[in-house]
Amino acid sequence: MSAQDEKQNPTAGEMGRHAALFVVRATTGNRLPLDFSVASLRIVDFVIDGLRKAGAAQEETPRRTLLGLGAYVGEVLVRRAGAVWVDFDTEERAYFRQPVGVRMPDGRSWNPLGKVVNRYDMGPEESLQTFYLLLHGRRLSEAVGSRHRDG
Repeated sequence: MSAQDEKQNPTAGEMGRHAALFVVRATTGNRLPLDFSVASLRIVDFVIDGLRKAGAAQEETPRRTLLGLGAYVGEVLVRRAGAVWVDFDTEERAYFRQPVGVRMPDGRSWNPLGKVVNRYDMGPEESLQTFYLLLHGRRLSEAVGSRHRDG
C-alpha cells in the first residue's frame, strides 16, 4: 500500500471524524439530510445512484466520494447499532479488501466501505438501507425499535 493509499484510507480512530467532515463537504450548499439516521441511508443510496448515472469518468473523484460515503454508513452503524470502528487485521484486510470496518456488539465484523463500493458497482440490489435493516448483531434495543441515545 502506497503512502497515497494510506492517506486516503483513514484508521479506525479517524473514521468518525472523516464521516463528519464528509457530511460538511456534502451538505454545504446542498439540502442533503445526512443526519446519521437510519433513514438517511436511503439518501446515500440515491447519491450513489446519481454517481452511477453520471458515469464517473474520473476514477479518483468517485473513490474519494465512496470513501466518504462508506465512512458515513459506518458511522450510522456506530451511532445507531452499537458498532465500533476497528482496524482490520491482516486476514480481515485480505477478506474485506479494506483497512477498517466496524465490529458489532455480538462480535461480528462488517465492511461499510466495501458495502458502498458494492452498491456503486452492482446497483440497487446492494441497497445500504436494506443492508442496515437486515443487519445481524445490532444492539437488542435497536433491533426492536426502542429509543436509545445517539452516543
